[in-house]
Amino acid sequence: MQLFTGFSLLQSWFLKYFLIPYFTTRKIDLHLGDTEPLRIWLLHFVVIWTFNLGKIFQKLGICSQINFVRFAMKLVPQAKDPKLYIIDTTFENVPVRIYQPKKTNPGLRKGVLFMHGGCGIFGCKKTYGELCSYLSRESDTVVVFVEYRLGPEHQHPAQLSDGLSTTLYFMKHAKDYGVDPNHILLAGDSSGGTLVAVVCQELTKIENQPKIRAQILIYPFLQRMDLMLPSYLQNQHGPFLTKKRALSLALKFVNQECVDKEKMGRNGHVPEDMKQKFKKWISADLIPSEFKVRGYNPPMPAPFSKELYAATRLNDNTMQSPIISEDDIVKQLPETYILTCEYDLLRDDGLLYKKRLEDNGVPVTWNHLQEGFHGFIPFINSGVFEFSFTKSAVGNIVSFIKGL
Repeated sequence: MQLFTGFSLLQSWFLKYFLIPYFTTRKIDLHLGDTEPLRIWLLHFVVIWTFNLGKIFQKLGICSQINFVRFAMKLVPQAKDPKLYIIDTTFENVPVRIYQPKKTNPGLRKGVLFMHGGCGIFGCKKTYGELCSYLSRESDTVVVFVEYRLGPEHQHPAQLSDGLSTTLYFMKHAKDYGVDPNHILLAGDSSGGTLVAVVCQELTKIENQPKIRAQILIYPFLQRMDLMLPSYLQNQHGPFLTKKRALSLALKFVNQECVDKEKMGRNGHVPEDMKQKFKKWISADLIPSEFKVRGYNPPMPAPFSKELYAATRLNDNTMQSPIISEDDIVKQLPETYILTCEYDLLRDDGLLYKKRLEDNGVPVTWNHLQEGFHGFIPFINSGVFEFSFTKSAVGNIVSFIKGL
């Protein structure tokens, strides 16, 4: 009976998430591009299918959806890099993987602490192995991948605590790894970019510490108060990260899945006084007009819901968006590299933070990929899922690191 049920579920999911979307993709405005439509669609489909296969296993009582997706991520094949020493160890009891060039260097190298994306729920050293190897090898830099604790098993501020403690440890012991303590960078993609941004802000409050040389934010998630910014509406169907999936994962992280996601997506979780207070930093009015040409027709905002406000922990000051930190914090932040993608739900978070930093005199290097989309960067050297812009995008980051 369980086998029959599983087969029926698989059949229904195949129809719903493959055959039907395959023939209606253009109708839901899923950007596939002109040069690599099949490759983009395949990645989008694989992501959707992985999550929904996990849901089937959860319904069958085999394992949770989260654990299935984590298992799938760990299936990524790992190739050894003959030009690097790759070592697993711990910094302050947090697992890390260190990528260190084998070639001799007369002096101390730069160091990069990399904090991965995955909404604080997913991500592992296997998923990011190729990216970290490439960054280390091509920039002649010691790269440290941080495997911080994941939610929802470990709630905030566990991730921030791990990110901060590993950073402080690396800064203190940098020379043990052949790294100049004055040339340490923090890098992260998506929610890892959130973590990097918050860690950098927390470091401004600690005296008598070497300064972080730079922060690298790759399509970062930086605010949760306006989910109707142009990019959130233009790219709500993906590719890769859909608005529905993003809201679902964010609520999974805080163990609040049984709330109205549709109302949350129309900002029903934000009280009016908060909207007005932070409008100077988070608003569609601050997004340049060229990013609205694909159409920007926001729906009517949902009425405020106290239940949504509490469920999303918007009242928790320790989880506040990096964009709304006060000027005296922002102006102390290090030189910043920001990568944004046109077809990314989170594009406008990066644009708003860029403006916020520049308004406070922080040097910003900005790279915008006109054909880019969320989540592409770990797939460097992956073959079928490496896109025409992947190597040049990562190469741009390498150039930034080498130029510091």
